[in-house]
Amino acid sequence: MFVAVNAILSMTFLVCYLYQFFYIAVPFVLRDRPHKPALPNRIAVLISARNEACVLPLLLESLNKQTYDRSLFTVFVIADNCTDRTAEIARECGAVVYERFNKELVGKGYALDMLYSNIVRDYGETHFDAYVVFDADNVLDPHYLEEMNKTFSDGYEVVTSYRNSKNFGDNWISAGYALWFLRESEYLNHARMLLNTSCAVSGTGFMFSSKVIREAGGWKFFLLTEDIEFTVYNIVNGRKIGYARYAELYDEQPVTFAQSWKQRLRWAKGYIQVWGKFGGSLLKNMFTSKFTSCYDMTMTIMPALVISILTLLNCIIGVITGIALGWDVSSIGLSILGTFSGMYGTLWVIGAITTVTQWRKIHCGAFKKIFYVFTFPLFMLTYLPIAITALFKKVEWTPIAHNRAKTLSEITGPN
Repeated sequence: MFVAVNAILSMTFLVCYLYQFFYIAVPFVLRDRPHKPALPNRIAVLISARNEACVLPLLLESLNKQTYDRSLFTVFVIADNCTDRTAEIARECGAVVYERFNKELVGKGYALDMLYSNIVRDYGETHFDAYVVFDADNVLDPHYLEEMNKTFSDGYEVVTSYRNSKNFGDNWISAGYALWFLRESEYLNHARMLLNTSCAVSGTGFMFSSKVIREAGGWKFFLLTEDIEFTVYNIVNGRKIGYARYAELYDEQPVTFAQSWKQRLRWAKGYIQVWGKFGGSLLKNMFTSKFTSCYDMTMTIMPALVISILTLLNCIIGVITGIALGWDVSSIGLSILGTFSGMYGTLWVIGAITTVTQWRKIHCGAFKKIFYVFTFPLFMLTYLPIAITALFKKVEWTPIAHNRAKTLSEITGPN
């Protein structure tokens, strides 16, 4: 019985996610469509910063070095419950700064909502054509805003970008994050863009039109994973999110397992929250012209979590039952070994393809690039206990400390 259930769960997972293996092939077959003539859009840069005095100056420096017309964008910083010099430093670097002191409503979403409200009050609802959101630890390629504006000018009301890492080579944890985001950029969002379906926003580095935020009544996305909430909100409302492949940013990844556990626990809980809010709409819209995007987002936020938890629980129950009843548990053991070997192998292939094809964009030594392909599956498999914990534990938003203050040349230079 145990072996049969394991086989059914494995087959269900394969059926649900086979399309993502098809996505891997898409960038090798299809070519990017040419852009329309770019428009001189006025852009508001939104940065939420909480005690980020260490890293924020490097983001502001990279913004000041953008090839996009400097007269067409304004940088805004919301210093959110800061106790350091974040606000002062942001002003010294030329940003328009607002300060927020509210310890009851905590989280990036609340800070962005207040920032937008202040901009509307001081500049009006229609002064800016678009808004772009960054985390304070980001560093940008000089062409970032120019490339984002190209895709935005193609008619996409929401645009996401290529997410790279400042500290890929620190250890297996930072590399695990970085490889996942590189894979998400090239073999999910790039493939989606080529297939003319909707992409997905990933935490930081995304643009949206003033129309989008006006219709939402401000930044009203307060769940633990506000990026996925924002993505699904737009998809169920009929918008396709675009992808600017050459708009590249770098952000800092956690390096300790304690930090990683806390952050990914918030993500796992956030997926559950998003499903509770939008699950019905996603399922309903699968029977419309939005099928592809809604199916894709459904697979992103729910089945993997459920199937993985059921698989782990089935393994645990199988072993305990077998031992209690005195069965020969060798077949159970072989089934468990096969299941986890299959998971490891699949994740290894994904990590290997991403590493080989994005080799020049991964900024660390060759040995580390190869070594972290083998640790990537282990990093991903640690989501299993995290996902189970998220089902039962109350999770609140907490900030992640950033201390990798690197310029673009330091990130991309010889390693």
